[in-house]
Amino acid sequence: MSQEQPNNPLHGLTLEKVLTRLVEHFGWGGLYQKIRVNCFYSDPSIKSSLKFLRKTQWARDKVEALYIDTFS
Repeated sequence: MSQEQPNNPLHGLTLEKVLTRLVEHFGWGGLYQKIRVNCFYSDPSIKSSLKFLRKTQWARDKVEALYIDTFS
């Protein structure tokens, strides 16, 4: 049962898509400058960053907010 969420800019986007688009836009270094978390600085990868972001809500919130601010 899928419901429309017209006021949710992240509706239909996975965390992986959000992170990939931010990395394409800012690069890992630029992303680290915006959000100071070690997974974006020390040997960064999509897989390791997703693992961290799925366990750490405050970091995920910052990534989602950056996505909204950048692309909305």
